[in-house]
Amino acid sequence: MRLLLFFLICAAGLEAAPNILLIVADDQRPDTVHALGNAVIETPNLDRLVACGTSFSRAYAGYPICHVSRAQILTGNAAFKALPKYPEGAIDPKLATLGGTLQKAGYHTCYTGKWHNDGHPKQRGYTTTSGLYSSGGGKGVTQPEMDERGRPLTGYRGWTFKDESNKAELDKGVGLQPDNSRNVAEGAIHAILSAPKDRPFFLHVNFAFPHDPRQWPAGMKDRYEATKMKLPANFAPRHPFDHGNIDGRDELLLRTPRVENEVREELAIYYAMITDLDEQLGRILEALPARDETIILFTSDQGLALGSHGLLGKQNEYEHSIRSPLIICAPGLPKNERSAALVNLSDLFPTLCDLAGVATPATVESKSLVPLLRRETERVHEFVTGAFTDTQRMICDERWKYVLYPKAGREQLFDLQNDPDEMRDLSADPAQRERKDELAARLRNWREQNGDPDL
Repeated sequence: MRLLLFFLICAAGLEAAPNILLIVADDQRPDTVHALGNAVIETPNLDRLVACGTSFSRAYAGYPICHVSRAQILTGNAAFKALPKYPEGAIDPKLATLGGTLQKAGYHTCYTGKWHNDGHPKQRGYTTTSGLYSSGGGKGVTQPEMDERGRPLTGYRGWTFKDESNKAELDKGVGLQPDNSRNVAEGAIHAILSAPKDRPFFLHVNFAFPHDPRQWPAGMKDRYEATKMKLPANFAPRHPFDHGNIDGRDELLLRTPRVENEVREELAIYYAMITDLDEQLGRILEALPARDETIILFTSDQGLALGSHGLLGKQNEYEHSIRSPLIICAPGLPKNERSAALVNLSDLFPTLCDLAGVATPATVESKSLVPLLRRETERVHEFVTGAFTDTQRMICDERWKYVLYPKAGREQLFDLQNDPDEMRDLSADPAQRERKDELAARLRNWREQNGDPDL
């Protein structure tokens, strides 16, 4: 059977197909890359990727929660279709997956790092795992309740690294440890070095940083001085209304009203976690056998508030949370490019298929970004959308954003061209009534077409 597969791969020309490296951070804001305008943060390896590819300034997560955003990437579909029991539950088994599609095309597929969807990566099209980090395996092991700052160690309770047989590697600790990104990188490097030489590989790496509980990574203590951290331009002591997650775990990590010094301290650790992730990314890039001939994508499952609009978490439709950094590098494509085109993270599935010369499955409803990458067009989407539980729905075009809060009975309208920090809500402005109604109607139509269960 393996011999037959080898001949099929050769016949299809995949022995010369490019390797693929997909890296996904966790909760990394879109404004946290030095080369893209953040003068404070240190990200030399992300800067290298920026220089060798195209950076998208308006890449939207679609749903700002880890497992849902990742389900959209895995299936190339919006949340309502990726998860039949939206927003929880299993990925629709009728949908093709990114790993499975590339595996069937002859790729060796490997998954590394955080797995936050149902089942196991091997059930979703990945041939193997290396450095898998997932829930369970820490039963009976005592975890610290508080960090060194005396704050609760929330999130990732009981999570452990697993070997390929899914046995917990307790020597790497339980929960989100300060060296998590290093362990993820070790798994990715092992996967690269042990990948078969007779076919291309697809390595999907999901970091767990800079998600909370935020801790100084090893060797990064006080890398950024809290007193010198600049608060976001749209920092506020509190959000003006319950947006749908005002009492969520993320929002309770710091006091409300927000205290400026506490937010600065959180930002300092957050930046250190990103710089540490960047360092580990550099190690992975150095391990690639032919980096210039490899398709490399970097993104995050969504952003984070961290004081913006009085919020801390990602469960909102503001740009700092619903958008992600996105950098795409591939052989033969323009370098050091910037694109302000509207794109979705779910577009990564057909984009990778297109770049690899693999047919995109019929179940994928997202769009390839290759025409943008090749400068063949300036637009693949007229608008993008966002959602969170039954409490938030969003639509935005190249200039305007409309947000609906069904439970709160609120609306927002922002002019992103003149107000990129979304500090002036124009929803009550009579001069914008027609524009607001037009966007609201377009949003409702999209919800109907995509099976929104809360209509």
